[in-house]
Amino acid sequence: MTPVIRPASHADLPGIFDIYDREVLHGTATFDTEVKTPEQRTAWLASHRPPRHPVLVADEGGFIAGWASLSKWSERCAYARAVEDSVYVHHDCRGRGIGTLLMRELIAQARADGVGVVLARIVEPNPASIRLHESFGYQTVGLMRRVGEKFGRILDVRLMDLHLD
Repeated sequence: MTPVIRPASHADLPGIFDIYDREVLHGTATFDTEVKTPEQRTAWLASHRPPRHPVLVADEGGFIAGWASLSKWSERCAYARAVEDSVYVHHDCRGRGIGTLLMRELIAQARADGVGVVLARIVEPNPASIRLHESFGYQTVGLMRRVGEKFGRILDVRLMDLHLD
C-alpha cells in the first residue's frame, strides 16, 4: 500500500511518538533520552506551524508508517531562512520508500515557502539516512566529532545541507 503523505494532526501523535520513542529508548537517531509526556507531545506539534515548519505523516489507512518535520534551526532571527529536517520511518516499514516520499514533500513545501537552506544532523553511523539525504542533493558540510553520548557510546554527528535558493 502506498501511504498518503499529509499534514499531521493531534490524532496522529500516538503513531508519531510510537516511532520516535523507539529511537529515544533503543536507538541513536535522536539524542533525546526520555520519552515526552502527552503535554510535551502536544506542545511539540503546536510549535510546528506550517508552512515554514510542517509536520507530515505517511498514513497507511490510519497506521502511521513514518513522519517528517521541518523545525527552526535556531531561535536567533538571522537564521530564519534555515530549517532542520527530521525523517523517521516505522521499523517495520523501512526499505519501502516511505522516507523518500516524506522527504520529497518536505522539500517541496520548503521550496514553496521560500526556505533558503534545509539542514540535517545525522548521528553516525546511519548510512540509510545519509543515502536518503544525498539522493535529494544534500551535501556533507562537516562532522561534529564526539558531541553526543548515548548508551555508553561517544557519537559523532554529520551535518548536511541542501540549498534551495
